[in-house]
Amino acid sequence: MKKTILVLLSVLVIVSLIGCAPAASAPKTEKVVYLINGALGDNAFYDSGQKGMDKLADEYGVEIRTIETNFDAGQYEPALQAAANYADVIFVISYGFEDQLKEYADKYPNKIFVNIDTVVQNEKQTITSVDFIEEESAYLAGVVAALTTTDTSLPGVNADKLIGAVGGDVDPVISAFVFAYTNGAKSIDPEITVETKYLGSWDDTAKGKQAALQLYDMGADVVFQIAAAAGMGVLQAAGERGLYAIGVDTNQNDIVPGHVVASDIKDVGKAIYEVFKTIKDGTYKPGQVLSYGLASGGVDIDMSAAAPVLPQAVQDKVNAVRQEIIDGKLKVEIYTGQ
Repeated sequence: MKKTILVLLSVLVIVSLIGCAPAASAPKTEKVVYLINGALGDNAFYDSGQKGMDKLADEYGVEIRTIETNFDAGQYEPALQAAANYADVIFVISYGFEDQLKEYADKYPNKIFVNIDTVVQNEKQTITSVDFIEEESAYLAGVVAALTTTDTSLPGVNADKLIGAVGGDVDPVISAFVFAYTNGAKSIDPEITVETKYLGSWDDTAKGKQAALQLYDMGADVVFQIAAAAGMGVLQAAGERGLYAIGVDTNQNDIVPGHVVASDIKDVGKAIYEVFKTIKDGTYKPGQVLSYGLASGGVDIDMSAAAPVLPQAVQDKVNAVRQEIIDGKLKVEIYTGQ
């Protein structure tokens, strides 16, 4: 009997100790930073991310801060330190400071680092990367450009099968855009030629405008801007010449009404919001590479405008190709750097 009582008492003690053990704590999420290598005000990539941050503040009541480094390499490491000192969750656009990001993620393993638009993997495998399948939307931008340049009923369109693109700089993401844009255009007409100019700048609108004017002078009647804030110059040039442009990252179709035929959407804000949602609901897993394509709504083509430029028949053709990609009937080739 004594032995039985002692066993029962032991069990009760163990159960009580288990009951008193602290539960696994959820990650802290009260403070969130958006750390970007560039600056807000581009009406495109960086501003899209800010919309997602603002949505976090509105819906979750978190404190948010945006740290802009304005393409200044000397600011990258201090900005990472400031973000790590302040925030629980850090969303980073790390072009130019990927190695420093890896170091800080390893140094602060209890912080949540989410890298946007490129894949960055640190030694401790704590960085989650959001990888947009920009080839899918850029392919559609090429389809739009091809259908525009071959429709001589549109005002200003000439008979030349020439389209253009203006990139902020030469990097893997921009190369992927141009690669898929070219493939999309040639899927409509293999004889179409694509001329591309690179600015070496993401914020010089004068350079963007000059590059677009040069392309229009060569005979292009539609130019795809993939140059962030510098791309505003491309849209301005389209308006001045009475020709056409394709916007990027956000819907830019009404910035120069009647001259932006479509916009290639890369929804950074959506990605930020959705990743943060998984952090809050407990399904977040660090170190993953998350792919955002047409099917998930991470990228898209948008032809809507206050006064749409393209005829409905053209829009219907583009949307039919879009649906084929979503349904898996059309496989868009992914850029591999070759």
